[in-house]
Amino acid sequence: MGVDALARLREDAGGAAILLDIDGTLAPIVARPEDSAVPDETREVLRGLVDRYGLVGAVSGRPGPDALDLISVPGVKVVGNHGLELAPEADAWRGRLSAFRDSVSWPVEDKGLALSYHYRLHPDHDAARAELELVAERARTEGFRARFGRMVLEVLPPLDVNKGTAVRALLARAGLARALFAGDDTTDLDAFRGLDGLEVAVRIAVASAEGPPELREAADLVVEGPDELVRVLRNL
Repeated sequence: MGVDALARLREDAGGAAILLDIDGTLAPIVARPEDSAVPDETREVLRGLVDRYGLVGAVSGRPGPDALDLISVPGVKVVGNHGLELAPEADAWRGRLSAFRDSVSWPVEDKGLALSYHYRLHPDHDAARAELELVAERARTEGFRARFGRMVLEVLPPLDVNKGTAVRALLARAGLARALFAGDDTTDLDAFRGLDGLEVAVRIAVASAEGPPELREAADLVVEGPDELVRVLRNL
């Protein structure tokens, strides 16, 4: 089904969207988020897609400006913070997120509208996860949304906003009913659901040992890592 749908996207590229996660999808996962990089080869492929497709976009957990800088390809539409940047009501939670950040004694990546507690560099992943489970429980008690991804706990405002709502907003603004989304983590399942009901939809799981098995199950096509995804994108 995925291969046939890819052909249908290519047939009418001007009427279709290519939407992508960044970390673990376009950029290989690294120990420290600040060291992440989108390879030059990948940027070259993205520039070709921008020339051919009606919309090329990135929906990332990073803040929008950081995600835009990481992509560094003119014409790619970027939505950061899992779509929270499209929700004006999210700004009201900045103060409460800052207060929660200051109450937790764990290194944090403060994204303004979200907090990310990474534990990839911790010497004992099981112990780190157990400690962060307590942080997640307290976050939920204080009214936040807390969820785990690939070696990270994210704390966010409790709004009905996610990568799926961002995907739908981007497609609605562009007036497109054909799209592909590729991602590697739990939050990308929301983006997959954001393609429901489209004329043509392709969901690509960028698989890894750390990724959720549900992503493979929900995908139309599974690729083994960012390099294999780039080969698929090059053929679009």
